[in-house]
Amino acid sequence: MTAARPWNFAAGPAALPHAVLRQVQDELLDWGGSGVSVLETSHRSAAFEAMLHATETDLRALLGIPDDFAVLFAQGGATLQWSMVALNLAAGGASADHVVTGEWSRKALAEARRLGTARVAASSEATGFDRVPPRDTWQLDPAARYLHVCTNETIHGVEFGSLPDTGSVPLVADMSSHLLSRPVDVARCGVIYAGAQKNIGPAGLTLVIVRRDLLGRAAPTTPTLLDWRSYAEHDSMLNTPPTFALYVAHLVLRWLLAQGGLTAIERVNRDKAARLYGAIDASGLYVAPVQPGDRSRMNVVFRLRDPALDAAFLTESTAAGLLNLKGHRALGGMRASLYNAVPVAAVEALVDFLQDFERRHG
Repeated sequence: MTAARPWNFAAGPAALPHAVLRQVQDELLDWGGSGVSVLETSHRSAAFEAMLHATETDLRALLGIPDDFAVLFAQGGATLQWSMVALNLAAGGASADHVVTGEWSRKALAEARRLGTARVAASSEATGFDRVPPRDTWQLDPAARYLHVCTNETIHGVEFGSLPDTGSVPLVADMSSHLLSRPVDVARCGVIYAGAQKNIGPAGLTLVIVRRDLLGRAAPTTPTLLDWRSYAEHDSMLNTPPTFALYVAHLVLRWLLAQGGLTAIERVNRDKAARLYGAIDASGLYVAPVQPGDRSRMNVVFRLRDPALDAAFLTESTAAGLLNLKGHRALGGMRASLYNAVPVAAVEALVDFLQDFERRHG
């Protein structure tokens, strides 16, 4: 291993850019010359409010977010948004459509059903969640309040190559595991939400990007902290926000801008994924179960053809400085998450290990 630190392929909380971690370390005791840590700084201070506004400005610049969309900084992770989507868009038990492509979209469906009438418009469960269901198989309700998709499934490694056209029905997209990894046409969505702990920052922060005309649709009985409009009206500071997570996200956004933005980072991500999938497909020991056209660039799921070698693979890869390659407990096998902060050198090291392991065990 040539890196000073091991290569981290964790699915989340995930790798952060080394430059960002160094800056956090340097500023931890004295943030911006204030003499105190950002961890000790009031969220009502002028310095923190300026940083919060700069974070939104940078996010809007990176994603090209139109003015008719509000940017909200929340807590509770994407998991809480499963409930908040239904509460804010389907008050009174109105119907909503869901496309199910893996564990997270399946759980979002189950949560929506606790609060209203949620139906399966399409699913790839019958084929083991190895693809996005072909668009011509979707059975959509034109009266649905929204259509929900998870555009990248971390567990099964399935990614939408493009956003579906949903007509007049608002598209709600859980983009937790690939937001900021490529350009996105935000205007095609009604709502985008994402937990931060993949490509944005530490766990504890959740981003919600919502078209302003969709605000104010929650039932009057909706708790204040579950109503998107409350966040929009109070600049996401109804209570103390996740201040440290916001600070790190601010640094990550600045790092992304310095890399050349999302078009530049997408080129790197395409290259990383192509290198790893190419090595897997060329081998006789490994197999990637997802259909090639729907494979995730962020979460490369694969397995060994002989499961008896799994334990040796994980032991030896960890010893080689390749961390967190074990697949999700719900699926097994292996998974390498290639988020923005995972460099090409890490993928090259992993490919070298895959080939060496196959020579010795294949």
